[in-house]
Amino acid sequence: MQTTWKGTISFGLVSIPVHLYSATKEHDVPLHQVHAKDGGRVRMKRYCEEEEKEVPYAEIAKGYESPDGRTVTLTDEDLADLPLPSKKIIDVLAFVDEGEIDPLMFSKAYYVGVADKAASKPYALLRDALVESGQIAVTKIALRSRESPAVLRVHDGTLVLQTCIWPDEVRPAAGIAPEEDVTVRPQELRMARSLMETLSEDFDLEQLHDDYQQALQQVIEARLQGVEVPHEEEAGEAPDNVIDLMEALRSSLRRAKDAHPERSGADETESDETEAGEPVGEQPPPRKRAAAKKATATRTTTAARTTATRTAATRTTAAKPSAATSKKSTTAKKSATAPKSATEKKSTAATKRTAATKSTTAKKSTTTTTTRKPATPRKAS
Repeated sequence: MQTTWKGTISFGLVSIPVHLYSATKEHDVPLHQVHAKDGGRVRMKRYCEEEEKEVPYAEIAKGYESPDGRTVTLTDEDLADLPLPSKKIIDVLAFVDEGEIDPLMFSKAYYVGVADKAASKPYALLRDALVESGQIAVTKIALRSRESPAVLRVHDGTLVLQTCIWPDEVRPAAGIAPEEDVTVRPQELRMARSLMETLSEDFDLEQLHDDYQQALQQVIEARLQGVEVPHEEEAGEAPDNVIDLMEALRSSLRRAKDAHPERSGADETESDETEAGEPVGEQPPPRKRAAAKKATATRTTTAARTTATRTAATRTTAAKPSAATSKKSTTAKKSATAPKSATEKKSTAATKRTAATKSTTAKKSTTTTTTRKPATPRKAS
């Protein structure tokens, strides 16, 4: 791999001699300019207006024309001797989170390699520190007659220098996005999120390829062989606007699911419920009459359940009268709740049945007594 730049990374008082290598390449079909009439090659010649003749590339230099028409010639030596600190040094200025740098500023990427074995340890130190902190280093570098901001980050265990454009070179985005107030309904947002998840299922960036270059190569091969040039089938015209956004989202989601049949059944059920249950507009509030009926039915059911519970409790505690009954009829309470003596506990089964019968009779008597007006208790003599 050809070296693009040689210099040093300055990390505080730590210096790391490094080389830069181009990390990316653009694949394209080489096309030349030709004369459309006869296919003759059209070449760009370096023509000197003063001498009115073509000059070789070795005699080409850079120049600047001032507003008054004067021209200043700059040689390679002039550009090499610029009083610029970043000319051969990548000075680390700060460490920031990667999210603080807008990807819109990123430009070309270069792999950073060590210039000698002595640089291996400081190289690994900077690399591991960036990985552990999750940050990137902000630097500046002079590369190809231009100084640019840059960042140092880690990719596959290798330091990468990513040049950036200056912040004031990013054009403002004001006035491009819709300025009118647009309301996005929650169901539309949920449908869009579901579509995003479906499209992202098992996505592999490595499977992407350049369809344009492949199609261009097919056309060139057809021309060389003298056969008909392949043409793509005409696609239907896209609508000028989206009238029903929800219907467009549903159709997109169905198409995405057809392309991803491995989606789980739970996701399909959730999507179907969303499609079927999403209202077009706001649902009217429920009527108060229906709510009142529901409340009345609830109270009736609760009362019935309470009555049944009290009846069951009365049957279970047949030998034990309620507290209200004991308060209203002192005489009945004494007769109904008289404790069993030791002789009664040791009685036979027949005696127990007789006691149970008497207790039931006393309970009935107590119940009858509670329905009548309670008698005035007698004063103790």
